[in-house]
Amino acid sequence: MQIIEPERRVSWGLGLAVTFGLFGLTACNVAEPPTETPTGPDLPPTDIVRLDGTTIAPEVLTARIEELTRVADVHGLTVTVFNHAQVIYSRAFGSANLPESQPLTLDTELYGASLSKSVFAVLVMKLVEQGVLDLDTPLQELVDEPLWEHQGEGWHADLSDLRDAPRFRQITARMSLSHTTGLPNWRWIEPDHKLRIHFEPGERYSYSGEGMTLLQVVLEKLTGKPLEQLAQELVFEPYGMQTSSYTWQPRFEASYAVGHRADGTAYPKDKDNDPRSASTLETTTDDVVRFMAAILRGEGLSPASWQEVFSPQVRIRTRSQFGPGAQEETTTNDAIELSYGLGWGLLRTPYGWGAFKEGHGDGFQHYSIVFPETKSGVLLMSNSDNAESIFHHLLTETLADTYTPLEWENYVPYDRVPPAEDG
Repeated sequence: MQIIEPERRVSWGLGLAVTFGLFGLTACNVAEPPTETPTGPDLPPTDIVRLDGTTIAPEVLTARIEELTRVADVHGLTVTVFNHAQVIYSRAFGSANLPESQPLTLDTELYGASLSKSVFAVLVMKLVEQGVLDLDTPLQELVDEPLWEHQGEGWHADLSDLRDAPRFRQITARMSLSHTTGLPNWRWIEPDHKLRIHFEPGERYSYSGEGMTLLQVVLEKLTGKPLEQLAQELVFEPYGMQTSSYTWQPRFEASYAVGHRADGTAYPKDKDNDPRSASTLETTTDDVVRFMAAILRGEGLSPASWQEVFSPQVRIRTRSQFGPGAQEETTTNDAIELSYGLGWGLLRTPYGWGAFKEGHGDGFQHYSIVFPETKSGVLLMSNSDNAESIFHHLLTETLADTYTPLEWENYVPYDRVPPAEDG
């Protein structure tokens, strides 16, 4: 529950003009994980600089977060803020397991949910750089046998339903990472629990975990390595994410968080998931912080690859990301040019593009956003079903981010006054 003071600033060569205007990079290798600056009462606090140039003192932010978690009944939360691509503030609040009175810490194991996808996007781009695949070659053309004949381990590897969905032959890695495959989010949402393609691949945006896991199956076949091995070799080890995995590990038993329902009761911890690129990341706040800091420094990929990741692939004009609003068009988010890149959502602000990724599962709610032009960002990780109700307040307090589209994300602030009923 300590505040992490600013680390030694690392120069990452800003100034190279690229089309998307995000990164000016001189190196693509990941540096050794930085050693955290010692903290303690004798070190002077450093104010956090927000996007609009205003500042907030760490102790003021801490008090505000404590109040928000209290009034909104958020059971566990970590908040991290980045200035100049370095951690300026990182603190844990509340419980890892409320019924057992276990405190949450920055190195407590947390279910990462869909933060999995942003990690997977980097993994894919590493393989693109190695020449293992091309973003625009149809996935079926990368392997010899029909994909619908594949029968691997885990339900996600059963692709037999694609036999009756021939449009799957058009799906590329770019479509999988930008959620334009036409596949559903998950097959169990379908009335008959079968895979089907709902529109011409590449035609429009529709969030799809199935699209990501389809790409995972192809990469495993191409490399002869399972997802976990690929992730360890290409992402977790290079980025110093020593406590991360796409599957539950016995070493996590020492310190892990359970998810909490709105009333504070705990969900059972799910420890038997098959590794899925879209959804099964187990990680810690500290590990995700290392990942995000490296992204802000432009490490791990070439400038061209980062440009691909953070370039808009498809505009989004749906009223919401999920639910009935996902079928309704609106101009509400045109001002921020809401779009999707490769593994990350994108929005435009007066301070440059913001790249965001959420995570949502039973008892776990996360949000991350980086602003590469200002080298700033925020990471919110929570093991409470009530957390999204304070995300707007947290983003405003920490970084003056008023651009994240709350309605599209279905982030309803806890203090929003409901509309008056007629009569």
